Amino acid sequence: MAENSRIRGFDYIIVGAGSAGCVLANRLSEDSPARILLIEAGPSDRSLLYGWQLSMPAALTYPLNSKRFNWFYETEPQRHLNNRRLYWPRGKVLGGSSSINGMVWIRGHAWDYDNWAAQGLPGWTWAECLPYFKKIEARNREISAYRGGEGPIGVTIGEYPNPLFDAYIKAGTEAGFPESEDFNGYRFEGFGRFDMNIAKGRRQNSSFAYLKPALARRNLTIMTGAMVKRVLTNGNRVTGVEIIRGREVETVHAEREVILSGGAVNTPQILMLSGIGNADELKSIGIPVVQDLKGVGENLQDHVNTSVKMECSQPVTLYKANAFPNNVKIGLEYLLQGTGPGATMHTEAGAFFKTRPDIDLPDAQHHFIPILVYDNGRTWPDRHGFQCHICPLRPESTGHIKLRSDNPFDHPIIEANVLATEEDRRMSRDAIKITRDVFNQPSMREYVKAELNPGPDVKTDDEIDAYVRESATTCYHPSGTAKMGTDSMAVLDHEMRVHGMEGLRVCDASAMPKVVSGNTNAPVSMMAEKAADMIRDRPQMPAEWLPLADYEAVKPEAR
Repeated sequence: MAENSRIRGFDYIIVGAGSAGCVLANRLSEDSPARILLIEAGPSDRSLLYGWQLSMPAALTYPLNSKRFNWFYETEPQRHLNNRRLYWPRGKVLGGSSSINGMVWIRGHAWDYDNWAAQGLPGWTWAECLPYFKKIEARNREISAYRGGEGPIGVTIGEYPNPLFDAYIKAGTEAGFPESEDFNGYRFEGFGRFDMNIAKGRRQNSSFAYLKPALARRNLTIMTGAMVKRVLTNGNRVTGVEIIRGREVETVHAEREVILSGGAVNTPQILMLSGIGNADELKSIGIPVVQDLKGVGENLQDHVNTSVKMECSQPVTLYKANAFPNNVKIGLEYLLQGTGPGATMHTEAGAFFKTRPDIDLPDAQHHFIPILVYDNGRTWPDRHGFQCHICPLRPESTGHIKLRSDNPFDHPIIEANVLATEEDRRMSRDAIKITRDVFNQPSMREYVKAELNPGPDVKTDDEIDAYVRESATTCYHPSGTAKMGTDSMAVLDHEMRVHGMEGLRVCDASAMPKVVSGNTNAPVSMMAEKAADMIRDRPQMPAEWLPLADYEAVKPEAR
């Protein structure tokens, strides 16, 4: 892995080696004359001592709860959640959050992208994004017109032999919902098996999929353990970055562009530290204003997570997987063969469904898991059980990211402001009712011993709302804090260039005008593949319009 603190000049500097940054580093370094620097504040993901925590799918709770690979953020007290602070893990390692996430590979609904395009963002319709989604994937199933089979990221459908997965999917159909054979294909809505970015038993994070094949390129330099203090500017032209490594402050110049890929928390933080943001707020903490952009850090969106937990009547869950000697057997099988319970993250089934019959699109998501999960996996369960994580998909509530000080090491203020609207609360409430109904269907009833949470005494809307306030957490999908758009709060244009600046782009989940309907890792990877063509001044891939169940995707020529 190349690392040279004496090199001062590059063509492109990419800040953040996550789901977007690793893609960009690979694609931009394909052009051998271009000199690329990828900067990551965290360590490598290939540690001899700790690397297994990142590569082993079932070990995801280790990095999810470790400050070694994780920024370990917390929100401000959430007034709609009994003033609780929410734990907000974000990846701080090569691969970023793709190294610590739950590995559910979901593109979102086609409407998400057509909606972006309708907000004045040419090139972002579903039909124009689809070829880039396909470009990413190496799927282990027969490849349809909707899917890719030769991309860098291995994608698999879970096949772990637990009877609860099939029982859950069948129960969804018994409750009146469709079954989906492929959430990323023809039918988004329904109950079915998730794609996972896992292949041959290994997490397919962006570092493994995109950086590892590019390590031998002489024009790519990867710098770990480096904190970006600010972007350097000359007028409105970005000239490089100032970084802190150990006790040293270094300046690195960019001849062409600096691309921020730090994610929905770090990217707006770096912009504001660089004098790009709300001028009044920057002046109040003594940061000279370079560009007054009031939308930096605003429009923060996340999917809020609640759950319905059931005690299981049969010993078919993962309850004893962490107990000796089972944990040793599982670990040895994984290390020696790459198989067994360690080779999956066990969130293999789920659903996208409507919480009301009068709406056009699914507005809630299930992640079904055959174990009880408490406190982000930090507390092991005391009995056999299973649960559904419930995520309303299109929240109305928005929050913000603001600087706490001009010190880059101070965590920014994260005001998630979740469940601030009645509609958001209604979606969570109704989704819990639907989940209970699914668990009460014949196929699941034989496995249900008792409802643990919310609990049989929680019946009325007010009681369900109270349960949500005391238990809801994040789905780990923060987005939107440096959004593309044309309105007064937009930070980026449709090619992710920062308004009013030259030589500065943003490519990560912060660029989303609206959070997608599902997990964010696959969409961010797609955005980076598109951005790489934009940056290299290459034509975008030809749009592909394909029929979708219950949705007529908007053809680009109709825009």
